[in-house]
Amino acid sequence: MDYAWFASLTLQGVFFVTRLKANAVYRVVGTRAVPANSHIMSEELIELTGPGAAAKCPYPLRRVLVFDPESEDWVVLLTNQLTFGATTIARIYQDRWQIELLFKALKQHLKIKTFVGTSANALHTQLWTALIALLILKYLQLKSTFGWSLSNLVALLQFQLFTHRDLWAWLNEPFTGPPVLAQAEQLVLAEVA
Repeated sequence: MDYAWFASLTLQGVFFVTRLKANAVYRVVGTRAVPANSHIMSEELIELTGPGAAAKCPYPLRRVLVFDPESEDWVVLLTNQLTFGATTIARIYQDRWQIELLFKALKQHLKIKTFVGTSANALHTQLWTALIALLILKYLQLKSTFGWSLSNLVALLQFQLFTHRDLWAWLNEPFTGPPVLAQAEQLVLAEVA
């Protein structure tokens, strides 16, 4: 485990909440009271004691043991945030997964595997464009009376991009053919003598 990463974040005033690895070596230096009627089982102040950990991460960390009722499993969290309550730390970790799910949706549905540019402006532009596209797709999914999954909507919508048809009619009845367009009369050019 790279303990220097923890220390550099702490020095920059950046806080993190992550899962503690099962093989982490640490020493408990203090305990805190846990809130009643919560899923917090224990809260401890720890120091990492693995090889070179004292030099790389001399800051105290918090170890919070949380019971997750959804998965019915224990989650051990590690953070350098020492002032927030343990339930807030658990909630931050839980909300972090919503962000992970958003990025997973962006990667899966919009086929974003890598960033086109490396500048801050390029990254912001690509992320905002992807977020707007995902928002439009979710709106179409919500307004449709057909039971679309987001992945099916994206896949079938790609095939409809160059077909002239009413979007709302197609969203509600996707398996009907496009309307028949009136054929324009083909005029014949007069022959020049």
